[in-house]
Amino acid sequence: MSFSIGIVGLPNVGKSTLFNALTKQQAAASNFPFTTIEPNVGVINVPDERLAKLAVLEKSEKIVPTSIEFVDIAGLVKGAAEGAGLGNKFLSHIREVDAIVQVVRFFENSDIIHVDGSVNPQRDIDVINTELMLADLAAVSKRLEGLHRDVKSGDKEAIALKDALEKIKQALDSSRPAKSVQLTDEPLRLVKQLQLLTMKPALYVANATNQGPSQEGRPPSRAPILEGAPPIIALDVKLESELVELKDEERAEYMKELGIQESGLDRLAAAAYKLLDLITFITAGPKESKAWTIKRGTKAPQAAGIIHTDFEKGFIKAEVIQWDKLLEAGGYAQARDKGWLRLEGKEYVITDGDVCHFRFNL
Repeated sequence: MSFSIGIVGLPNVGKSTLFNALTKQQAAASNFPFTTIEPNVGVINVPDERLAKLAVLEKSEKIVPTSIEFVDIAGLVKGAAEGAGLGNKFLSHIREVDAIVQVVRFFENSDIIHVDGSVNPQRDIDVINTELMLADLAAVSKRLEGLHRDVKSGDKEAIALKDALEKIKQALDSSRPAKSVQLTDEPLRLVKQLQLLTMKPALYVANATNQGPSQEGRPPSRAPILEGAPPIIALDVKLESELVELKDEERAEYMKELGIQESGLDRLAAAAYKLLDLITFITAGPKESKAWTIKRGTKAPQAAGIIHTDFEKGFIKAEVIQWDKLLEAGGYAQARDKGWLRLEGKEYVITDGDVCHFRFNL
């Protein structure tokens, strides 16, 4: 199961530098607008200390963490929804991702050009959000026009979609994102087919310098306080890009000197994982300890199908234990003796940190 996060923002806010730091890839990151035209794609591991502990317990040959795909999308500018700055092409790239990380510039640096001439986080956020809403408004209006014939014929899906889109259009006209509209399951399913930009889950990365240990992870003092706004994570993107270039021991020592407890990139990866409402279940044994990504609320057969489609088709039972209880027991045999291993059926909903062994019949 693959999920992708699009990194968006105005030109020269640190998007590509953040992407490089996240993926340790050398995507172009230059001091002029539209360096990134085609989106760069990189996959990063989601940190999970549980895997290492289980690998030691099981004497696993390898550890396989779960991962998230990050997509570095070119800088948007005012007027992008009408095509400014190659905007239509860039907006189409955003439609393809599952969630959005919006990088906002808080740092001052006269050597790095700001596309609007000055650093103003609230203005920059407003520009990006306005362009996303305008693009959605155009998409919604076009779809409503195309629904007339089906609505007249009495098509129930068309009628339901029309009602939902009219509510969304009203919200967008009032400068509110599409996700602010409360929809029931069926209209929501129909609307999702449009891949509206302001329906996607989002978070802000405040690219700020001089984030001391007491401010680690907190939004800068100028961070906008918006009603219903996405969460804000403060990162010194330049510092993070320097840290990833160091060897592990050097990085640990430098972070200790700075008083930083946790990498900002690790915090971002974990936040992105949470943003998508994902959880992890684990398979652990001598061959490997591996994390598997599923949506919260996934039932056991569908989780088994993530490993292999045959596991879902022939699902019988899942042998399940929470990772910390397996560690406490000292292994599967001991956990079985204690009665801590549970046999769960087709209706069992997997929880984060479940260690699973699936029984199936081909």
